[in-house]
Amino acid sequence: MLELLTSFGGLILILIFLLGMAIKIVQEYERGVIFRLGRLVGAKGPGLFLIIPFVDRFVKVDLRVVTLDIPAQEAITKDNVTVKVNAVAYFRVVNPESAIVQVEDFRRATFQIAQTTLRSVLGQSELDELLAHREEINQKLQKIIDEQTEPWGIKVSIVEVKDVELPDTMKRAMARQAEAEREKRAKIIHASGEFEASQKLADAAGVIATEPTAIQLRYLQTLTEIAVEKNSTIIFPVPVDFLKAFIGNADRKSE
Repeated sequence: MLELLTSFGGLILILIFLLGMAIKIVQEYERGVIFRLGRLVGAKGPGLFLIIPFVDRFVKVDLRVVTLDIPAQEAITKDNVTVKVNAVAYFRVVNPESAIVQVEDFRRATFQIAQTTLRSVLGQSELDELLAHREEINQKLQKIIDEQTEPWGIKVSIVEVKDVELPDTMKRAMARQAEAEREKRAKIIHASGEFEASQKLADAAGVIATEPTAIQLRYLQTLTEIAVEKNSTIIFPVPVDFLKAFIGNADRKSE
């Protein structure tokens, strides 16, 4: 009787052990890829399901978005400038079966593809494009990486260039260029102002030429402006026309 109980207890333990191996639970963001005797059965989950112990092999695949940090890559741009650029890529598994069957390690493979593509795109772009049209570079990177990883069941949603590191000599050259551009704009603005002022002065001269008394009013206005300072000696020229009346009176008296 004791031996029977012992055998029965051992059988129960074996059944519990096999049941524990057969029961699998995956989270909402996971899928379980099952192989039966080496052949792909399919992906199951989320939740609880059963597999055949010692016959089925179970592999978990995470479906959440993965943040892939691409380290700085040194490359020569199309216009022969050496730069270092780092980026970040966001991808997720959309087909867990392909992610396990088609590639050995989809994370490492995606990382290597992202590095290679970043260097390739840098070599095909000019420095001005990399600095001023970064959104176009990001879209180009995302498209190329996504096309290459699509057979693996990977969807690359976003690729962003984070930082562009330039040599010190190039930074100084760009600073000199920016300074020259600002000086050029300042000279153009100054010349434009001088041209407009000369046009206004020409118009004013035409008005004064038609009205001789206008020059006297201008003299008075100038005197008013100078007198505000109260720290200058003013030599004020008197128009000849203004003195004609006095000269005429003096001549009549002498006669």
